[in-house]
Amino acid sequence: MQRDLDLDLLRTFVAVAHHRNFTRAAAGIGRTQSAVSMQIRRLEAIVGVALFERTRTAVTITPAGETLQGYAHRLLRLNDEALARLREPEVNGLVRIGAPDDYATCLLPPVLSAFSKAHPLIQVEVTCEGSQDLRPRLDDGRLDLALVTQAPDAPGGQVIRREPLHWVAAPDFVFDPAAVVPLAVAPQGCACRALALAALDAQDRPWRIAYTTRSLALIQSAVTAGLGVSVLEAFSIPAGLVILDGRDGFPPLPDVLIALYRASGRASRAVDLAADYIMRALGPSPRPAESRSLSVASSR
Repeated sequence: MQRDLDLDLLRTFVAVAHHRNFTRAAAGIGRTQSAVSMQIRRLEAIVGVALFERTRTAVTITPAGETLQGYAHRLLRLNDEALARLREPEVNGLVRIGAPDDYATCLLPPVLSAFSKAHPLIQVEVTCEGSQDLRPRLDDGRLDLALVTQAPDAPGGQVIRREPLHWVAAPDFVFDPAAVVPLAVAPQGCACRALALAALDAQDRPWRIAYTTRSLALIQSAVTAGLGVSVLEAFSIPAGLVILDGRDGFPPLPDVLIALYRASGRASRAVDLAADYIMRALGPSPRPAESRSLSVASSR
């Protein structure tokens, strides 16, 4: 028994399913009616079921034919896309991408490595800045694309995915729920910082900024050293930190959006390819973080 579907037979099948007439289908694909009939019989032999019911006056697609029709369209579309991609001239050019430090550290390296292998003639230039500083660089033409973090209700950009936020601390961090919360966060203007402070303020929880830097690695180091609590996206929480939740006296946090912005004006083919590649590679499947409650001082 033949195990694979023949794309040539599927094209003929799709034509007959569309026209509901063997003669018109044959004319549409440039074959004789007898050749079309023979190909349909071959396809029916492969799948083991009748795909059409034929009478002297009509051709009706069977339930099995309806099922195959959806698969046939998808298989043919993928075939055509693959051939078009492989046959197109190799694209070259420069793509200037801006991203915050956490994206540039945790998300972009494997994506851009794979993109460069797929498009070796496209040069990629990455600039690390805070999300709030990237939009002006797009506006004045210094960047082609920018990955930014924004609040759930923020407008604009192409949303790639939603990313959970979590409070994190060192495993041996001792915290008194009545004490001021020491925070290790990015500077003012960071969406994650703003959401964290708003959540604490909503519960009338006092806080202070104990450590501030744009560097994800430095924030992670500060938290690991017990200098404070931070709020991190799920993908950027390193092994060794624990996640705090309501049992530890910390308020819930909303998700943030990872969004892609493009410079205004007509983009080059290289920029379009990079944007599409990033959108497909990064969204939407955030890595879930496991909640690990930390015992607070008052419960010991």
